[in-house]
Amino acid sequence: MHAIGHALFITGSMTWEITWALILGFTLSAVVQAVVRRETVVRLLGDDRPRTLALAAGLGASSSSCSYAAVALARSLFRKGADFTAAMAFEIASTNLVIELGVILALLMGWQFTAAEFVGGPIMIVVLAVLFRVFLRERLLRGAREQAERGVAGSMEGHAAMDMSVQGEGGFLRRLLSRAGLTSVSHIFVMEWAAILRDLVAGLLIAGAIAAWVPDTFWHTFFLAGHPLAAKLIGPLIGPVVAVATFVCSIGNVPLAVVLWKGGISFGGVIAFIYADLLILPILNIYRKYYGPRMAGFLLATFFAAIAVAGYVVEFLFGGLGLVPDQAVARLPEEGVRWNYTTWLNIAFLLLAASLVIRFLRTGGGAMLRTMGRAPENGAEHGHGEHAHGAHGDPHHG
Repeated sequence: MHAIGHALFITGSMTWEITWALILGFTLSAVVQAVVRRETVVRLLGDDRPRTLALAAGLGASSSSCSYAAVALARSLFRKGADFTAAMAFEIASTNLVIELGVILALLMGWQFTAAEFVGGPIMIVVLAVLFRVFLRERLLRGAREQAERGVAGSMEGHAAMDMSVQGEGGFLRRLLSRAGLTSVSHIFVMEWAAILRDLVAGLLIAGAIAAWVPDTFWHTFFLAGHPLAAKLIGPLIGPVVAVATFVCSIGNVPLAVVLWKGGISFGGVIAFIYADLLILPILNIYRKYYGPRMAGFLLATFFAAIAVAGYVVEFLFGGLGLVPDQAVARLPEEGVRWNYTTWLNIAFLLLAASLVIRFLRTGGGAMLRTMGRAPENGAEHGHGEHAHGAHGDPHHG
């Protein structure tokens, strides 16, 4: 019982440390998604030019941080006419370049990891685009499109199909501060939490259990921590393998990354581990359903290669600049709840979250929540007006 209690205490401490950051990140993401219309995204992602890929990364970074929803949304964009490479860039940014991920990395691991995440992410996208340009054949792409058009269900289909942006005229602030805009933000905020909660809880529990029950000596041996050069060379290769084996995706893998870093994995290995949330076995199976087995295998190979390259670049770039933190001082948050800035921030942001949840429930959000995990009927995409937003759906709209 003591061992279980210790694991749960570590889990609770990490949860308390990152709560306000999660609420902040999801709120900012909801604000952007509330005013950026889905058709605008599709129109901007029509090719694989560098400018388009940069736009895809920017739009993805302001989108959902749930890996399953990001994968489903990428297929939706591809079916509507977006370029496949641009859709994949959007998918990568949706899970690896989002605000909440950067803030949580800074809180639990240090600002260097946040910087590395945002340096390595674009490198991964560039490497993937080059690999696609060299190896992706038209026949394979055509087969993937035909399979995508069949609309085979994966996961979080309903969530990905919901375009909850505010329709109508007006600038950013006018649409955002309207009653429909505030309702849209509340709906997106709650739906994002619902999408990510399972993986976040799983990641925290697994990290707490491993931290409490697996001795650091095991990880030091596994990651060759006693041989610095060898550790740096295998880190970006073994990090994704560990990610695939743990099944945890999205920002839920950050708590486990803390444990691995404390255990001796290299700096680049940590970053590669976090990037590999799009290669866990359930998502590989979804790729198979969405695009066919051949494209799923192609994505596994090219994503793994791009992740490894990004991990190596980050490892040696940050190492050369002297920006890699000292592993010897790595620690897990085990202080629990104390009266400090974290507690005050948590109180403030929990009040914000409560107000958004109340608006969500008062404006018909419950019905949406029940459909988020199901495929849209007849493969249709849900529009704004169908989900209690705008003049027709918001009972408080004036």
